[in-house]
Amino acid sequence: MATERQNPAPIPVEERLFSLVLALIATESGLTKADILSTVQGYRQRYDASGENASLERQFERDKDDIRELGVPLETIETPGDPGNNQTLRYRIPRTAYELPADISFSDAETTLLNLAAMAWREGSLSRESRRALLKLRSIGVETSDPVLGYAPRIRTRDTAFDPLNDALSRGVSASFAYLKPGDPAARLRKVAPLALVQHQGRWHLKATDLDVGEPRTFLLARIVGPVRLGRQQVDVPPGDYAALALRELDAIWEANVAELEVREGTDAATRLAARRGAAVGDDGRILLHFTDVNLLADELAGFGPEVRVLGPAGLRDAVVDRLRATLLAHEGAR
Repeated sequence: MATERQNPAPIPVEERLFSLVLALIATESGLTKADILSTVQGYRQRYDASGENASLERQFERDKDDIRELGVPLETIETPGDPGNNQTLRYRIPRTAYELPADISFSDAETTLLNLAAMAWREGSLSRESRRALLKLRSIGVETSDPVLGYAPRIRTRDTAFDPLNDALSRGVSASFAYLKPGDPAARLRKVAPLALVQHQGRWHLKATDLDVGEPRTFLLARIVGPVRLGRQQVDVPPGDYAALALRELDAIWEANVAELEVREGTDAATRLAARRGAAVGDDGRILLHFTDVNLLADELAGFGPEVRVLGPAGLRDAVVDRLRATLLAHEGAR
């Protein structure tokens, strides 16, 4: 067991999130943080029952935010007589809130395909690890039931650029790619020395040294267009915890940027935006929302249409108005 903690095999983030969702669906009473970190695939490999698990706990906090942003209804339950104690707080995903809608039905052919998919899933390594986690939960006295086909978490896949950039990190070589910044007329070729890949607010970022300017930059993987090409020679990277540095920088940006939104009560926008990490909902229905990237948030808010009105900051309001005007012009041109 000690060897597994010291040299754990890398667990893909999708597998960790999927395993977390399965574990939280499988229990009605919920799981404590210690239960999750010690039993769920992707955490248990690095969990130390007698040591320091601060970095693992931070990973769990980020994962909670990620699955909530995906629309998974993760609930917290306080222990009676011990309110506010994060160590006794229990987490669960209520099945009634995560079942398929009653008005959805499948044809015989569709049901057959779903059953075949379920059989393939049951035979896969993910299923074996999930069953192992359920057995461990039962061994510590947590009542669980096996996950069934009806529960289908929508786990986001990684960006296409992730795997080649991860290879560049592992090999210690440079990478080049076309990067399209908002507002630029075309993508520009960037040559970088990768330092770390981090996930922040559900999106993957690359911390790297821009070799053309000799300075560190953070790139959003979703803005990389076309293939990533790896260099042949190794690059000199000074030692350092670049992942932690990148996350601190992104957190600082997130803390500093706050959107003030007027949201119609009872709308999809009100439900989704109020559930965001750090969102503050006022008595007047206004929502204060932290954000990292003004263009990404503008894209999302414009998609809510009349359900949201941006009160500030001015740059975000202008970006949303630009998108709405572009949509209007596109529809007028189609008439």
